[in-house]
Amino acid sequence: MKTLYLECNMGAAGDMLCACLYELLPDKAGFLEALNGLPLPGVRFQPEVRQTGGITGTHMTVTVAGHEESDHPHAHSHEHSTLPEIHHLVDRFPLPEAVLARVKHVYTRIAQAEAQVHGRPVDLVHFHEVGALDAVADITAVCYAMHLLSPDRVVVSPICTGFGYTNCAHGRLPVPAPATAILLEGASVRAGQVEGELCTPTGAALLTEFAGEYGQMPSMNLQKTGVGVGKKEFPLPNCIRAFWGEDEKREDISELVCNIDDMTPEALAFACRRILEAGALDVYTIPGVMKKGRPGHLLTVLCRPEQEREMTRTVLRETASNGLRLRRWERPFLAPEFTQVQTPWGPVRIKTAQGYGIIHKKPEYEDVARIARTENLPFQAVYDAAMALAGKL
Repeated sequence: MKTLYLECNMGAAGDMLCACLYELLPDKAGFLEALNGLPLPGVRFQPEVRQTGGITGTHMTVTVAGHEESDHPHAHSHEHSTLPEIHHLVDRFPLPEAVLARVKHVYTRIAQAEAQVHGRPVDLVHFHEVGALDAVADITAVCYAMHLLSPDRVVVSPICTGFGYTNCAHGRLPVPAPATAILLEGASVRAGQVEGELCTPTGAALLTEFAGEYGQMPSMNLQKTGVGVGKKEFPLPNCIRAFWGEDEKREDISELVCNIDDMTPEALAFACRRILEAGALDVYTIPGVMKKGRPGHLLTVLCRPEQEREMTRTVLRETASNGLRLRRWERPFLAPEFTQVQTPWGPVRIKTAQGYGIIHKKPEYEDVARIARTENLPFQAVYDAAMALAGKL
């Protein structure tokens, strides 16, 4: 499972998110070519290597007619200022439909937040920060980068908002700004240690658009990191870090255990089969010596935590045991999936398990046994042929 973790210790802005995702992309030149080819008059993306607090990363400079948003005198005043006009502009971008839908959805959420703050209809909201051409570009760039990366899982750290007050078109507002606070509803947030506006409305809208969950970095096989550096200087490194890797699978598992010394081997084997049919993940027995020197077996049943009650009933019904010992464990595991190879005698499924940088492959027993019986071949000959083909997958 492809996992993206975004560390937002200094909040988020559109250009910072764009820059950290840009560092993860395999085809950076193609990404920039697509963005600089958008029908946005005078807008250009230019990545620059910058340092912040001793950390080297990418600052994505987005210029409008040669000026960055912070020093452009008309960055907040152009004809594309309402939601319908922005949607009309975005519809002309030569990008996948899924990307355009994401961009428009982000703007719709921002418009709804602004409308709620200012008490006016959504279609009459005039954007300030997010209505500028450079912000249109920022949001489009992030949505396009996420489309190219296509993570299966996106985890975002608690988002640092900053504190105090910030100056904007409406005057002096508390941090987080009212629209930002609305956009962050449902997210995990904290003020942090730095005074000032760390999370912009654009950053808040993009993070909450893509976040599947919030929290600490998940366990994963880390493959690549990206650092997006912001415009402003702060006492702490002003950046977002993106971590890309394969999710290392873990789950809780329940273990039911009992000693059995008064069942025949045939009866115990039948009980194990019934327990598996009832949905157990695994069932096995270990021979041992019980009290008074009686031979017996240690029966172990593995199941999911939500199966505990029903599985307990099944074990007590199918065996001679009067009680069980119950333990819960955390189980790291390799994610299973099936592929198929075509042997000279027919198809064989290949059971693949992957994670932690490890891949296991094994031909499915039933398929190998079926071919061996049908073709009158040794089991090992069919197994080896299927395994050789599996190695080429």
